[in-house]
Amino acid sequence: MSRYSALRLLREALRGNAGWTPAWREPEPKPAYDVVIVGGGGHGLATAHYLAREHGIANVAVLEKGYVGSGNVGRNTTIVRSNYLLEGNNPFYELSMKLWEGLERELNFNAMVSQRGVINLFHTDGQRDAYRRRGNAMRLHGVDAEILDVATLRKMLPMLDFDTARFPIKGGLMQRRGGTVRHDAVAWGFARAASARGVDVIPHCEVTGIRREGERAVELQTTRGTIRCGKLALATAGHSSVTAAMLGLRLPIESHVLQAFVSEGLKPFVDHVVTFGAGHFYVSQSDKGGLVFGGDIDGWNSYAQRGGLAAVEDVVEAGVAMIPALSRARALRSWGGVMDMSMDGSPIIDRVLDNVYLNAGWCYGGFKATPASGLAFARLIATDAPHPTARAFRLDRFASGAVLDEKGVGAQPNLH
Repeated sequence: MSRYSALRLLREALRGNAGWTPAWREPEPKPAYDVVIVGGGGHGLATAHYLAREHGIANVAVLEKGYVGSGNVGRNTTIVRSNYLLEGNNPFYELSMKLWEGLERELNFNAMVSQRGVINLFHTDGQRDAYRRRGNAMRLHGVDAEILDVATLRKMLPMLDFDTARFPIKGGLMQRRGGTVRHDAVAWGFARAASARGVDVIPHCEVTGIRREGERAVELQTTRGTIRCGKLALATAGHSSVTAAMLGLRLPIESHVLQAFVSEGLKPFVDHVVTFGAGHFYVSQSDKGGLVFGGDIDGWNSYAQRGGLAAVEDVVEAGVAMIPALSRARALRSWGGVMDMSMDGSPIIDRVLDNVYLNAGWCYGGFKATPASGLAFARLIATDAPHPTARAFRLDRFASGAVLDEKGVGAQPNLH
């Protein structure tokens, strides 16, 4: 893998950019691999990278049914944060935040990491108490957190409706290290790094069946031929239930569409990531000037990468309630990601058969977890031991009752 640098960029510019080579290889599938990862999104590619880098396992194939980055890794609102409350989630997402902070150096790839700060607004005394509790839990784990009063918020976010709002703003919880990362660049960077270490990244290779012998998966049928596997890793996000069903497994997961939107380009006026406390709405502004925003999942199960108008109305209504000026902005486009909603709103990283490993149930938290998920999943695959920060993400917690209900809304996926 040739290194990217300012000097290289200058040299290629002077040569008419004739020296650039493809960022990663796309070889024909081999008959067998030590590890086959199904799902070429952020989590699958990150897992392959860390398998090769941390554990020296490079005879790995990453199978993606579309092009690299065609799934949820390229269909999100790019937010990264570690402002979690519960013991099982907080250390894991903070590990991910630390990995984001060094990712560009590690991958030698510009992922456009922008630590602009994430602000969660609150509107009631009860919300203030809940955010103080969360902030204190974050600080106990060494995560930055601060409560902002209304006077401070007026200076930082003058576009908000403080005076005439139906839900008056009483303050906010801020994590200054949170922010955004360019989603496509994350997929490209991990694909490039994994490929350079010998991993085969194979796009347009859909898995159509998996042959199981007892408690082991031995062979995959794909649209590009049959592939044998020593170990099999499933990282297929919203289609986790589909791939698990090929092994006769039923998962505690529902698939829902999560829509996201971008407005026309505007002059900079939203400097942070801001979330609405009286409804589910979050917004940031991209480098092109477009406002990137989203809200709740659509309420019905679906595998479509598009949503319905009811969710559009709900998201826009919350956005205009928070920032009235949004009513004058035009929406440029929208898209949908297929979310694997677990029963308690927290992820699953576990071994499910003797040689089969599952990475699923990320709900709204998949993109921000990408590097830590890859690191933890790679360790589990390589050693059959969970990463210390991912011990709580066991599949059997749904049988034992040791759930990770971050929102405290109960065992109903669409509420998470």
